[in-house]
Amino acid sequence: MQQFTYDALLFDLDGVLLDSEPLHFEAWRRVLAPWGIDLDWDAYRTHCIGVADQDMLQFLAQRAPQPVSASKLWEQYPEKNRLFIRLIQERPPVPPELDRALERLHERGLPMAVVSSSGRADVLAALEAAKLKPFFRLILCREDVRSPKPDPEPYLKAAALIGASRPLVFEDSQAGLESARRAGFDVIQVREPAELPPLLWRLADQGLVLSQQP
Repeated sequence: MQQFTYDALLFDLDGVLLDSEPLHFEAWRRVLAPWGIDLDWDAYRTHCIGVADQDMLQFLAQRAPQPVSASKLWEQYPEKNRLFIRLIQERPPVPPELDRALERLHERGLPMAVVSSSGRADVLAALEAAKLKPFFRLILCREDVRSPKPDPEPYLKAAALIGASRPLVFEDSQAGLESARRAGFDVIQVREPAELPPLLWRLADQGLVLSQQP
């Protein structure tokens, strides 16, 4: 068998496969408004993307004009999830050509997985709305690990479950990049989801991610 560099692809979801972070932001902004918490995009992007839920909630609680605990804000999670799912079903934020690029890799038998810090309900709703779920052999979410990113556990566990020894990771957040690097895997930083389809086409065309019989 001819050997190529990578034997699997592992993707973060929000900000990599889908431009869904603005929808998470909008859902949180609406849920937090009754508490008087003014959440702007720059603060959300800096402190709430790619971090553990408890760290994010601590940050949000500190922005409240009146004392509120992170555990109290956690009680708003179901409503935030309902809003996010409704928003993503209304306008799935899928980059052009992403489905075709993933389909090409999927047809060639390349194992692919989603490795997300979001909850399973959000992840499945997003992938189903975007019609991307069938391309992935594994979907690993927040509930599936004890230590979230930047700990290496999410990527180590995903690689083990799909039988990959040298996967290539696609990430956007600093926590995600650190998680992949601490796992010992190569990682490409995706600055915005629109960058991903050209990367996948180029990698496939160059033969860097395919395993084939000679």
